[in-house]
Amino acid sequence: MNDATPRMTNLFLQLGLDASEPAIADFIRTHQLPADVEIADAPYWNAGQRQLLCEQLRADASWSLVVDQLNESLHEDAVKRQTGLA
Repeated sequence: MNDATPRMTNLFLQLGLDASEPAIADFIRTHQLPADVEIADAPYWNAGQRQLLCEQLRADASWSLVVDQLNESLHEDAVKRQTGLA
């Protein structure tokens, strides 16, 4: 990762995705994952995106917090179903 501040918008830029707030919200809404699929195993990432996510999670540094935040957001529907809140 570069020296950018670890934020969701910067993570999306690093992933080569639209980093506008509406685009991030739309991505999260339309790319929900089942509870048993880890973020790096999602079928919609390309090899470079998958590598970036894996490296940041392994690094357990400031960027891993943002990746974890994205992970939680992408599993929100699955958690709601599991807890009966859906």
